[in-house]
Amino acid sequence: MQELAASAHLWNEPESTVLAAEALQDFAAVTLPISVIVPVRNEGRNLRSCLESLRGAGEVYVIDSQSTDDTIEIARSFGAQVVQFHYHGGWPKKRQWALDMLPLQYDWVLLLDADESLTPALVSEMRRAIRNPQVDGYYIGLEMFFLGKRLRHGGPKLYKLSLFRRGKGAFECRAQQQDTSMCDMEVHEHVMVSGATRKLKERLVHRNVDTLSRYIHKHNEYSNWEAQVWRESGRESGGEPGNDKRELRARLFGSQAERRRWIRKGFFALPGISVFFMVYKYVFCLGFLDGVPGLIYCGFQGIQFFQIKAKLYEAKIDSAQAAPVRSRELTVAEDSNVRH
Repeated sequence: MQELAASAHLWNEPESTVLAAEALQDFAAVTLPISVIVPVRNEGRNLRSCLESLRGAGEVYVIDSQSTDDTIEIARSFGAQVVQFHYHGGWPKKRQWALDMLPLQYDWVLLLDADESLTPALVSEMRRAIRNPQVDGYYIGLEMFFLGKRLRHGGPKLYKLSLFRRGKGAFECRAQQQDTSMCDMEVHEHVMVSGATRKLKERLVHRNVDTLSRYIHKHNEYSNWEAQVWRESGRESGGEPGNDKRELRARLFGSQAERRRWIRKGFFALPGISVFFMVYKYVFCLGFLDGVPGLIYCGFQGIQFFQIKAKLYEAKIDSAQAAPVRSRELTVAEDSNVRH
């Protein structure tokens, strides 16, 4: 078992161990010379189709968080290198740690989730794109499938900066105080690239076949993280990032990610925003045309907002209850100092 030392970066550096793939390597010719990073935790139901679409990639690292299903076996059967990641809170999280620590061999890096896969058309476009010396990163859109149905209307119209030159891209850090209840992987942190970026025309296929129970559990962790981000941004002047962390700006006339962040900052505090967002997705974005899966998906989107706001309210109550206790402790300490 090969150990990979973790040097101290920023706050808490997780322990990590690299397990060399024991399965036979796929010796097919490399047709897509990139390094691929796939973060996983109990993704056995999704991972096979993801790795199947990566045949011909230069190298594939599967970053695992102690899966208890057949995730590791599936990864090794495709010749992927399996890396164990142990998260104890803080920063960096899984994908940024991989970018910092793994001995990547290729000039381009692709970040891919286990429930995402490449189409042949996207592979061809990527092959041409990485030969452009004037571009350092590419945004790739998502083709969303939910409960077995393609969401043509109410699904996310997202572009992620998933493909970039090695050493040119890094994740923003939006919250310093993070713990294990907030997911060990970057949630809505975005990759920031120093250099020119473009959009690819072809899209990733996002097809999650996990149960709704797993979906709800994961998004509960996401809402823990999101609530922490809002708490920290509220303590900073104007909600702008502090000097000790690199963060994407909220701008109306910026990139799609910057524009979405500007909208969230402007409308999140409004009363009833959770219901409005669900109605917006389901009615105004025509999510009702996606059938029952569209209704469930749009409902979950509204619930996600509601969870975040409820957890912020809970934190506000906890803080108010803790304030008198701290005040009494200070008074006792001052009285003790006076007597002595």
